[in-house]
Amino acid sequence: MSRLVLASASQARRMLLANAGLEFDYEPATIDERAIEQGMEVGATPVDVALELARRKALDVAGRNTGALVIGCDQTMSLGAEIFHKAADLDAARRQLLQLSGKTHRLNSAVVLAKDDKVVWEHVSVADMECRVFDAGFIDRYLERAGGSVLASVGGYQLEGLGIQLFSRITGDYFTILGLPLLPLLAELRRMGEIDA
Repeated sequence: MSRLVLASASQARRMLLANAGLEFDYEPATIDERAIEQGMEVGATPVDVALELARRKALDVAGRNTGALVIGCDQTMSLGAEIFHKAADLDAARRQLLQLSGKTHRLNSAVVLAKDDKVVWEHVSVADMECRVFDAGFIDRYLERAGGSVLASVGGYQLEGLGIQLFSRITGDYFTILGLPLLPLLAELRRMGEIDA
């Protein structure tokens, strides 16, 4: 079996893999995500962006870990064709949340396996997140309670915490929402003989 390496420092992703019983190392990728995104072809979809960033992360770390099977992940958040990024400050988070009010946005979660200089498998799962209608007063109170944690994730929420109060309906699995489509990944690792089937 290959040594598994997660190309991320994300605590949530590490927790998901550890809870699933996988033995792995982790090493964050050293890529410029915004530069890669800006260099993509005009018309690249949010799914295209998530997949390309996951590929680049996996290949970056695989290049430093010869023979290892590297897991690269990325997630984009989109409202139609518009891609959102983490808010720079609480004012930006407030504007973003008000833009999402009463609308359904999508989380596009890509996972890639790479070995040496080659992508050997890739997958994208999506989750549709329907926000309830909320007013500026609610958003101000939400941001006051949530504090700086809203800047840690795209969309300004963490579903496992206070952020659940923003939603009226969610379509998609929990792992996709947290940014790692775990069930397809585990199925592929079993198919490859890398974990116990």
